[in-house]
Amino acid sequence: MVSTRRAFLGSAGLVGLAGQAIAEPAPAANDRIQIGLIGAGGMGQGDARFATSLPGIQLVAAADCYDGRLEHVREVWGPQVAITRDYRELLTRKDVDAVIIATPDHWHSIITVDALNAGKHVYCEKPMVQKVEDGPAVVEAQKRTGRVLQVGSQYVTSLVFQKARDLYREGSIGQLNMVEAWLDRNTALGAWQYSIPPDASEQTVDWDRFQGRAPHRPFDAKRVFRWRNYQDYGTGVAGDLFVHLLSGLHLVTSSQGPARIFATGGLRYWKDGRDVPDVMLALLDYPKSAEHPEFTLVLKVNLKAGSSNENFGFRFIGDEGIMTTSMTELTLGKAVPQKEPGYSIGTFSTAIQQEFLKQYRERYPQKPAAEPAASRENEYQYVPGDNAHLEHHRRFYNSIRTGAPSVEDAIFGYRAAGPALLCNVSYAEKRACGWDPNAMRRT
Repeated sequence: MVSTRRAFLGSAGLVGLAGQAIAEPAPAANDRIQIGLIGAGGMGQGDARFATSLPGIQLVAAADCYDGRLEHVREVWGPQVAITRDYRELLTRKDVDAVIIATPDHWHSIITVDALNAGKHVYCEKPMVQKVEDGPAVVEAQKRTGRVLQVGSQYVTSLVFQKARDLYREGSIGQLNMVEAWLDRNTALGAWQYSIPPDASEQTVDWDRFQGRAPHRPFDAKRVFRWRNYQDYGTGVAGDLFVHLLSGLHLVTSSQGPARIFATGGLRYWKDGRDVPDVMLALLDYPKSAEHPEFTLVLKVNLKAGSSNENFGFRFIGDEGIMTTSMTELTLGKAVPQKEPGYSIGTFSTAIQQEFLKQYRERYPQKPAAEPAASRENEYQYVPGDNAHLEHHRRFYNSIRTGAPSVEDAIFGYRAAGPALLCNVSYAEKRACGWDPNAMRRT
């Protein structure tokens, strides 16, 4: 083991277990913010790099179940970083103001609640919860503790989606009736075939701690390093990718969420022992609200093999135009509304055709000059220069310093995660699921 529990707690200057509220709170406004990393895999170390690239942010502690990642944290951020296999030890540290939670999904809600109770601000990777029933405890903990919680779905901070929100509110596409969204990943790594270190064993991996509340099984390195492939620890394409799309949609439309969810799909390509689908389609019906009319969302993810391109986008379809977005670009095409419906009278008798045309022109007088045909040419294009990942972290630490609301708090995170996770339920049970988007519960 890289760092003993005694060495970690000695450097912290504290003993005891987090999980109950600590009387001394983390600073709400402080130029310097010291962070702990819980889950030091690819996403976790990536988050830590973005965070520590910002002024005044310092990594002081890290927790992970694999020793090799903890060693790498010290290689990157220095030997002074305290390391441990047990995240609860990290939460007892007085020098940790905020934590990044980038563990497998089945630990998200548990560690988030423990961290909030310990007085820490929390940046939790999406999805905020692994199971729908986990959501209320996180929402309650944030409300009760008053700590900043931000979910790590960076589309919410992307300038593309903020611009899409502004154009939507201006009525640029008229009345919304359907949204199409897709996120296809066409490589092995995109399909979660992550590398397994050659030293992976029960000596270098805390297998029991990794499993947590999941069903206990014999040690399997694939389950540790490719955990997204298994229902025990992950949430499949719905929790990894649908939740991103739902977060972006909810930002643009100010929606609370869908009322009816149906999903289907299957395991088509990656028959490697995983028990989650690699193809999923979903239809989500959004009820009418003050912000938008009734509309249907179509979601698609395909983890096919054989291409190096990731395919991501949205099409917001209204009665006056279509807005299309990617992570880095937005285009708006306007459709000129029809002035008259036209006619199809060729099968009527000549006399009836003449009578129809007479009545038609009384209602729609002939224009002296032909109007241009309806056009869907792009009349607007927007290409920002931001880094949404970095900006998402910047907003989180700004909320800690200023007390401003986070861009993706527990309620926002649950309203994205709940419907995404119900896609998994619908897929497994082969039926539609109901969701109350206001009360945030199944119906």
